[in-house]
Amino acid sequence: VGEAKNLPTYPGPNKMRDCYCTVNLDQEEVFRTKIVEKSLCPFYGEDFYCEIPRTFRHLSFYIFDRDVFRRDSIIGKVAIQKEDLQKYHNRDTWFQLQHVDADSEVQGKVHLELRLSEVITDTGVVCHKLATRVLECQGLPIVNGQCDPYATVTLAGPSRQSEAKKTKVKKKTNNPHFDEVFYFEVTRPSSYNKKSHFDIEDVDEVDKMEIRVDLWNASNLKFGDEFLGELRLPLKFLRQSSSYEAWYFLQPRDNGNKSLKPDDLGSLRLNVVYTEDHVFSSDYYSPLRDVLLKSADVEPVSASAAHILGEVCREKQEAAIPLVRLFLHYGRIVPFISAIANAEVKRTQDPNTIFRGNSLTSKCIDETMKLAGMHYLQVTLKPIIDEICQVHKPCEIDPVKLKDGENLENNRENLRQYVDRIFTVITKSGVSCPTVMCDIFFSLRESAAKRFQGDLDVRYTAVSSFIFLRFFAPAILSPNLFQLTPHHPDPQTSRTLTLISKTIQTLGSLSKSKSANFKESYMATFYDYFNEQKYADAVKNFLDLISSSGRRDHKSIEQPILLKEGFMIKRAQGRKRFGMKNFKKRWFRLTNHEFTYQKSKGDHPLCSIPIENILAVERLEEESFKMKNMFQVIQPERRVLYIQANNCVEAKDWIDILTKVSQCNKKRLTVYHPSAYLNGHWLCCKATADNTPGCTPCTGGLPANIQLDIDGDRETERIYSLFNLYMPKLEKMQEACGSKSVYDGPEEEEYSTFIIDDPKETYKTLRLIIEGVGTLEQEHAQYKRDKFKKTKYGSQEHPIGDKSFQTYIRQQSEISAHSI
Repeated sequence: VGEAKNLPTYPGPNKMRDCYCTVNLDQEEVFRTKIVEKSLCPFYGEDFYCEIPRTFRHLSFYIFDRDVFRRDSIIGKVAIQKEDLQKYHNRDTWFQLQHVDADSEVQGKVHLELRLSEVITDTGVVCHKLATRVLECQGLPIVNGQCDPYATVTLAGPSRQSEAKKTKVKKKTNNPHFDEVFYFEVTRPSSYNKKSHFDIEDVDEVDKMEIRVDLWNASNLKFGDEFLGELRLPLKFLRQSSSYEAWYFLQPRDNGNKSLKPDDLGSLRLNVVYTEDHVFSSDYYSPLRDVLLKSADVEPVSASAAHILGEVCREKQEAAIPLVRLFLHYGRIVPFISAIANAEVKRTQDPNTIFRGNSLTSKCIDETMKLAGMHYLQVTLKPIIDEICQVHKPCEIDPVKLKDGENLENNRENLRQYVDRIFTVITKSGVSCPTVMCDIFFSLRESAAKRFQGDLDVRYTAVSSFIFLRFFAPAILSPNLFQLTPHHPDPQTSRTLTLISKTIQTLGSLSKSKSANFKESYMATFYDYFNEQKYADAVKNFLDLISSSGRRDHKSIEQPILLKEGFMIKRAQGRKRFGMKNFKKRWFRLTNHEFTYQKSKGDHPLCSIPIENILAVERLEEESFKMKNMFQVIQPERRVLYIQANNCVEAKDWIDILTKVSQCNKKRLTVYHPSAYLNGHWLCCKATADNTPGCTPCTGGLPANIQLDIDGDRETERIYSLFNLYMPKLEKMQEACGSKSVYDGPEEEEYSTFIIDDPKETYKTLRLIIEGVGTLEQEHAQYKRDKFKKTKYGSQEHPIGDKSFQTYIRQQSEISAHSI
């Protein structure tokens, strides 16, 4: 979420607004930015990443204005249809904000059955009746925390309109089951001796008539009920078959053609990256996966599949992300990075430029540190960064930028204290550095020392160029990108963090003349504080510790690591004999030792569940308490804690991380109850004893390694699609190998971009890659053809009005026509 521009002015005297932006799947908010105060062009600069746990039609962004009375009013929205996300993929785009009115805020689908039948009355007269059965709805929006839906059904034609017939209101559910039938008379009776059953005018009449179904949320306020969506079906299509049953997407209401000026709400800059992978089962990927996993052992490494991926991708980052995850998953990351780093060191001429480029090696190490070092950062930096963000001490040391009433000396002292504390925390944290990072640093240090034997410092700079320059310094500079703070810090804090980050980076780089490193004279002056030998010694000791092969994790002194925290709603567990089992909002904290909740952040825990007592974590069916996004934490003696998360993304995150932490528990359950025990029986299996064993198998185990939740097949699928995308480059590379092995003269221009050390070996690997990719491509095409044959338009998965399915049908018919 980048920034907004030219928002409409506030009607009050100061004209400014305090705005924030939310990210929504359809109507469900999954993320909100911080509030930017007093601005009509607020800059957010916030990144949000999530796995999408359900189907959706629109990805929407709403801009809200926070009012004096803490009431939030909507200014406008950007809604991108799921089908259009590819258009804007990974590009900064400005979108016009659109008006938000209740009539256009629609989500969900409805299941209907229509039947047109002839009825002969007592007097021998024929008339036509329409039966409309409203079965159920799914995925209706929740308005102000509640959803009590009902439907109205109307038959309308050019000359008349029946009265609306109404279903019962279903309380507290956004997936209501109505199953009610309504009857309408369609044609006026005509005498039965006519040849045709319909009068001519009647036939026209029927064709012009339509059935209208509207969904409403029954509001207990006096403002009237909220509109949730409508459906209009012409009766024309019932002429072919007299009965028809299907699912439909609800549609917005046309606002009687009120024209709204679209240009007066301002615009919003967004960059959306949406990937959707269809992942087969493991065996499909083995040929390609095997070629990739052998990369570390191929001689020379530039002829390996992983290195080739780095050569053909437009950005090295694109290749590094799935490669690192795949190698981490299979425990091959250290040999792979050692091999590519060693090859890069051999190509480096000057020890001062070691690992400074954006090569595949540096991107892979960055990615590994980000994945494996997440909790290491939490333990070392988070407490101090939190303090800097909350206390707001003035730390500006540029005399030009000083604010009135600030003292340069005081500011310098504030900044010096912060730098000192952060420096000490980092250099004392060697023991906590994750093993996988230490192993990589050990091999970097060995390669560098061997290549530049005359330079004694190179074994330090090779490691510090990663741990300081590419890990700690960026995490201090942008804590939100490393999950140390939820939002981008405010400008003053951001400036403080920039100054600290610059100083730490220089301290870690161990260059000889420190002050000369700074363009700004005030930084050079400030740096004089740190020109003592003890700082250089501390850095060297730290680098020695994290890159020595003998060091192993000290499990005994392990500090509890905070994994996730936040507000959720929980149901009382009935620990007291007499007490209401009501729902309360509590602050939940999960560490690798225990799961606790308290009244609010920082309070004493009201309840603590040791990790070894978590026997299963599963979703809870909505029927139990008529509440969405609920899950259950099952403990010994069938004690169950029922919790409601704020949205579907949060619920998935909590379930995943709780499952992962408790994965290795000896007494993990294999079965559970998907619903609650209420009024003397389990709602799911109707068993009456509260200690009845579960009726449903527990969901699958995740990898036991708490820090990494990686799906190897999904990463291989990602790599397959990259190879597939860059197929022309793979073929170019094959040509380059051919021309290299036959012809020894100056290289052709188009081939010189590739690193090819051994044309024969590289050609062999390329052949294997192209074969593997070809096979997978055929599997995907076959899967699409089969899916296309089986899919019915109007089914629950593809309701009528499903744009993505219509696009898909168009593509498929083009493909099949093409293949015929």
